[in-house]
Amino acid sequence: MNRLWFTGAALLVAASPASAETLADAVRAAVASNPTLAAAHARQDALAEAPEQARSLGRLTADAGATGGYDRYDRGRSASGTVSASLPIWTGGRVRTAVRAANADVAAGGEGVRDIAAGVLSDVAGAYADLLFQQESVAIVRADIQLLDSQVAESKARFDLGTGTQTDVARLVAQRASAGATEASAVAALAAAAADYRAVVGVDAGKLAPPPATLAGLPASIEDARAQAIEANPVYRQARSANDAADARIGVARSNGAPSVGVGASYGYGYATGSDNGGYVRSAAAGATLRLPLLTGGLVASQVRQATADARAARYDTEAVSRNVIRATDTAWANVVAARTRVDANTQAVTAADRALAGVKAEYAVGLRSTLDILIADESLRGAQLALANSRSDLLTSETALLRATGTLDLTAFG
Repeated sequence: MNRLWFTGAALLVAASPASAETLADAVRAAVASNPTLAAAHARQDALAEAPEQARSLGRLTADAGATGGYDRYDRGRSASGTVSASLPIWTGGRVRTAVRAANADVAAGGEGVRDIAAGVLSDVAGAYADLLFQQESVAIVRADIQLLDSQVAESKARFDLGTGTQTDVARLVAQRASAGATEASAVAALAAAAADYRAVVGVDAGKLAPPPATLAGLPASIEDARAQAIEANPVYRQARSANDAADARIGVARSNGAPSVGVGASYGYGYATGSDNGGYVRSAAAGATLRLPLLTGGLVASQVRQATADARAARYDTEAVSRNVIRATDTAWANVVAARTRVDANTQAVTAADRALAGVKAEYAVGLRSTLDILIADESLRGAQLALANSRSDLLTSETALLRATGTLDLTAFG
């Protein structure tokens, strides 16, 4: 199957440059320059600060302040400075649960970035497959035109010698004109595919090389595919992390009604002028603080109920995502199997059609076949070539979709 893209491919490969652009080249270029992926990484960097901010709620804090002014009646000029510090000792689990929720949010965000990256790779593979098909379509049509040009010249020569008819010439000329119209459509489709490729990859496309016969990391069976999907699919892992964050926020809500203990200290130094109370003043204090919410107007209880409902919804969302992931995996597996079957069948069809055309041309040379037979055989070969090129593109996109569904789509898949 891998020996043949379509009959005549040997000529095309020989004529193509040795440095044809590969699928791996396109993937690397897209990942390096894709703005959507870069923005996702930037947002993840911002989200990664959340756990540190949550931990700060349980750490030592200190501040300093100073005042200065003038009192025309009593003190005259006055100034003071104060330094204070506080350290939470017990927060009722507020810090611990906040950190746990923030870590789960970061994990969910990381899986979201993985899914965006997989989407970029899928888009690249799709654009590559489409552009490769359009390039091959143009090559097939032009090879057909070359064949028809030679057949038209031969039919005219046979007519001049009296061994052919004007009908034979007219049929071939009509077929040649139709092929010219087909070429114009193929060139337009190629330009559109090249524009899509440029938008996805970020660079203009050159001559594309055939992709790997099969992408790396594909599961061996549908059971393996399902197991990989549940283990590694980023959308499902993101849902599970969001579920963990929702569970942690129940604890955050409950901690709002829990007692808290902290210690603090302060030191102040002031100066004031005046007839009765002028001079320097210093003060220092240290102590412990206990906070015990007694009545919150039902706020804490409502927050706990809200967080519990959100966690319940997150569990349902996780189950729904699990079902969708399995469905996507099963669909992608079926599409890969079907695409491989089409590639095998179309490869055989191209080989048979090529032999048939060669036989018809040989029989035509000795008068055993008509021009119509050549046209039919030529049309059959061109259709088989296009079908093979299309099925190879479908196989690439189907394998990419399967890898994305199983959560294993990354740069290594493309070689």
